[in-house]
Amino acid sequence: MYRTIAVVAALLLSIAAVADSHAPGRSEVAAVVADFNSAYANGEVDAYFDYYAPDASVYFYGARQDLAAYQEEWAALVAAGGAVEKNELSDIEIRMLPGGDVAVASYFVDYRLRTPDGEISASKAFESEVWRRIDGEWKIVNLHYSEIPEAD
Repeated sequence: MYRTIAVVAALLLSIAAVADSHAPGRSEVAAVVADFNSAYANGEVDAYFDYYAPDASVYFYGARQDLAAYQEEWAALVAAGGAVEKNELSDIEIRMLPGGDVAVASYFVDYRLRTPDGEISASKAFESEVWRRIDGEWKIVNLHYSEIPEAD
């Protein structure tokens, strides 16, 4: 009897795992996350900011940021010749919430930026984003980016 219960439990867990990994919209969100990061890495300022909902909440460098100020600052940096030299993502996870119109994406980022004066800064970070389907398009409603301190 115990063996039968164990087999049934394992089967149900396997089915749940497969269902979660193939949830409707998951591959759609994965593609949007890739496009969002590509626009960022390629300095496509308008395309990059188009992925944000107008009232999105963004947090990085230890504080909540004003989205309009961030867009203005990023556009100025790119226009002056600054560029992302590396924006490699790893360990990407996407979780769909019930209903299929909200998803959470999280991943590690290996990042390097060149400022307009040629200064290079590099970091590793963890990023999580809450995406919501708004008028048929996936938009970021919340983004949290935290640098990972280098080990001593």
